[in-house]
Amino acid sequence: MLWYIAAGSAIGGVSRYLVGGVVQRMAAGTFPAGTLLVNVTGSFLLGLILRYGIETPTLTPEVRAFLTVGFCGGYTTFSTFSYETAMLLEDGQYERATTYAAASVAVALVATACGFLLARELIAFRARV
Repeated sequence: MLWYIAAGSAIGGVSRYLVGGVVQRMAAGTFPAGTLLVNVTGSFLLGLILRYGIETPTLTPEVRAFLTVGFCGGYTTFSTFSYETAMLLEDGQYERATTYAAASVAVALVATACGFLLARELIAFRARV
């Protein structure tokens, strides 16, 4: 089980680096858009995978651990989120820090709920097929 998690973490960490970096360069600003996108998409994926994986026999425990604890754990960046928020506060950018923190939490929660919704739809579709 540990090897599944380790492999997922490695892939998730590399994915976080690539996605976050590309988005941040495209945003071309000081707002941590790359981290925000990674947190939102990671939350969506975790919601989708867990709901779908728990409610159907599709994913083995090993694959579920690879995808959730491994990939999503390596991909999401809430420790980076905390650091970036603290740095914005330390730099006196209170409005940006507040916007970033609120958007990260609110949009990530909505993304998780959307993952749940998509998983339910996939389960219903699968039951009809």
